[in-house]
Amino acid sequence: MTKLIVAKYSSELLLIIASIVWGFAFVAQKAGMDDLGPMAYNGLRFILGAITLLPILVFTKIGETSQNNKLNKIPWKAGIISGSVLFLASSAQQFGIVFTTAGNAGFITSIYVILVPIIGLLFHHKVNIQTWIGASIAIVGLYLLSASEGLQIAKGDLLVLGSAFVWAIQVLLASYYSIRVHVIKLAIIQFSLTGILSLLISFFTEDFGLINIYEARLPIIYGGIMSVGLAFTLQLVAQKKANPTHAAIILSTESVFAALGGWLILNERLSTIEIMGALLMLTGIILSQLKKQ
Repeated sequence: MTKLIVAKYSSELLLIIASIVWGFAFVAQKAGMDDLGPMAYNGLRFILGAITLLPILVFTKIGETSQNNKLNKIPWKAGIISGSVLFLASSAQQFGIVFTTAGNAGFITSIYVILVPIIGLLFHHKVNIQTWIGASIAIVGLYLLSASEGLQIAKGDLLVLGSAFVWAIQVLLASYYSIRVHVIKLAIIQFSLTGILSLLISFFTEDFGLINIYEARLPIIYGGIMSVGLAFTLQLVAQKKANPTHAAIILSTESVFAALGGWLILNERLSTIEIMGALLMLTGIILSQLKKQ
């Protein structure tokens, strides 16, 4: 019975693991910039993530069957497109985290769950009234979470919000490509492209050396192996079979784990208003996804 349950909900379990890993990754991303610039940290962690997947590609034959030759090809086009979007999303997010907390970044990033169906309007997808209500509640929560005393949204939160729009596009691309190409090959290409572009920019805009990399080794290892290598790949694999609505709700819980990690590890604290905002955001996100067909 246990095996049957695990088999039935295996995709959901993978997404739960990914959400936990990503939630605590916001802590690593914040801590990593104590010694490195945003682009250098991103570049190193994505390159490490790509390297982590090479043994999996060598020792497994995921999707490689004689009946499906398409999956045997290297998905260069898909990798370059999704990798470019991933680079933009991760860069905006990483710069935003410089000016905000790990908890705020987690909750604001999770708004991409609502943005996915809204962006789908461009492709003639229908958006029901429940999604609009959920989005409205989440926007109120975002304001309460992010507004400063001057009633302006903080700079870092705006950057992370911008990244959420790009993450929504990344999720749509992941859903589209995960059933059409070899997911491990796709992941390696997009991670490598993101890492290379980030490092190229960092060489011209940031000053760092081996000592900085050594000091940031733990955040780099977690951000590379766990957040990039493991969690992103779990998302690609899980989205092959997971119910899209279930996947969106599960992935939105990364915000809770981000706040938990910020509290436990970075000693971040939310004010009463910020807690109300965070709860409203989470409520809006979940409401927008419930009872969808």
